Amino acid sequence: MRKYGRQIGLILGILIAFTIYSLPIEGLNENGKICLALTLMTITFWAFQITQTGYVSGVYLVLLIILKVAEPEAVFSPWMGSTMYLVIGAYLIAAAVKSSGLGERISYRFIIKYVSSYKSIIVSIFVLTLILSLLIPHPWPRAFLIMSVMAVVIQSAELPKEDAAKIGFAVFAAEVPVSTIFLTGDSLLNPMAVQFSGAQIGWFKWLVYMGVPGIASSILTFILIMLLFKPSVNIKINKADIQSKLNALGTLSKIEKRTIVWLFIAIVLWLTDSIHGINIGWITILIAMLMSFPVIGGVLEPKNWADVPVQVLFFVTASISIGKVGAVTGMNSWIAQTILPLSVSSNPFVFALLITVISIAMHMLFGSVLAVMGIAIPALLVFSQANSINPVVTALLVFLSISPHFILPFQHLNILVGLGEENGMYTQKEAIRLGLPLTVAVFVINILVAVPWWKIIGLL
Repeated sequence: MRKYGRQIGLILGILIAFTIYSLPIEGLNENGKICLALTLMTITFWAFQITQTGYVSGVYLVLLIILKVAEPEAVFSPWMGSTMYLVIGAYLIAAAVKSSGLGERISYRFIIKYVSSYKSIIVSIFVLTLILSLLIPHPWPRAFLIMSVMAVVIQSAELPKEDAAKIGFAVFAAEVPVSTIFLTGDSLLNPMAVQFSGAQIGWFKWLVYMGVPGIASSILTFILIMLLFKPSVNIKINKADIQSKLNALGTLSKIEKRTIVWLFIAIVLWLTDSIHGINIGWITILIAMLMSFPVIGGVLEPKNWADVPVQVLFFVTASISIGKVGAVTGMNSWIAQTILPLSVSSNPFVFALLITVISIAMHMLFGSVLAVMGIAIPALLVFSQANSINPVVTALLVFLSISPHFILPFQHLNILVGLGEENGMYTQKEAIRLGLPLTVAVFVINILVAVPWWKIIGLL
C-alpha cells in the first residue's frame, strides 16, 4: 500500500472530484459544485502527498480559472492584500538573521549555558522558539534556523537517526503552539484570525487574549513530546564542539550589528501597530527591502531571494483561496448550512465545546487551517452574534481549535515544511503519534484554559 500510495491518492482524488460533480447536490450551484469537487480532490492529493504541495496547489489554482469557477482576482486575492508580502518579508528577515550569523550566535550561547541532556534539548527548542518569535515573524524560517543549530547538537552528541528525528520533529512541533502567543509569532495565521473577527486587535491586546492559552498549549505539547518521544540512548552534549562553532563566528560583525538595529526597528513598529496604524505586513516587507540598501543596510543580497520558497507561496495562496472562492461560489454557505447547527448555546463552556468539535471536524475534512478559518469563522459569527457572544471569542475559539491541531502533516504548514530527511528528518509517523493526543489537548485548552481566562479579563 505504501509503495503505491501516491498513485492511489492520484486516482482517489480524481474519482472523488468526478463523483462530487456527478451528484445532484441540492442548494449548491454549478460553480459551487465544481469548487467543492476541486477542493476535495486537492485535499486528497495533499493528504496522500502525490507530489510536492506547491505543484498540487498550482494545479488547483489554474483549474479554478480555466473552468471559470471564479475570476483570477478572487483566486489570487491573497496577493491583493498584505498577507503574501508579509510572508515574503518574514522569510527575507529570517534569511538576514541566519546569514548574518546572529541567530546562530544566540542559539549557540543559549545551548552552551542551558543544554546538557535530552530534556534540556527539548526545553531549549521551546524557549528558543519563543525568543526568536520576537525576532523572526514567521514560524517556518524560524524553525529552519533552530534546526540548523540542532543539527550541530545532533552531530556533536553522535545521536542515532531515530533520536535525531525526534529532535527534528520537536523543532517544528514546538512552532505550532508557541506561534500563537505573540501576534507576530505567526505573521500569516494570527493576523488572519484578527481580520476575521472584525475587531481591532493590536500586539499587546493579542498577548492579553492569547498569551495564557498559548503558553498552556505550549506546555501541554512539551509534556506530550517528552512522554511520547523518549531517547533510545543516553545523550551527552559535546559543548566543546559547540563552543568551537561559536568561536568560529568571532566577535559581533558589522552585518550582525546592522541586523540587530533593523530587528529593533521592526519589533518597535510591530509592537506599536495599534498606534501608528500600519499593517504589520507592510512593515515587514518594507524592513526587509531596506535591509538590502547600501549605507543603511547591506544585510540582504540578491541571492537571498532564493530563501523565499515559491512552493510555499503557492500552497498558502491555494489554502486561502479555498475560503475565498468558496465564499464567491456559495460553497461556504452550503457547508455552513449542512454542517453547522441551527442554534448555539449561550453557555460559554458548551459554546466552546461545540465550536471546538465543529472546527476540528472541518479541519479534518479540509485539512487547511487557512481554509477552515475562511469558512468556519464567518458562518459561526452569525450564530454567536444571535446569542450576544463577543465575535472575538468566536474567532479566537476557531483559531485555537485548528491552529494547534494536526494529525497528518499537510494539516499544518508548520509540520509540513519540516517533513523529510533533508528538513526535520521526521516522517508522517511522528506527526500522527503526537497529533492524536494533541487533539484531546485542544479541548482541554479551549474549555479549561481559554474560556475561564477570557471570563477573568472580561472578554466573555
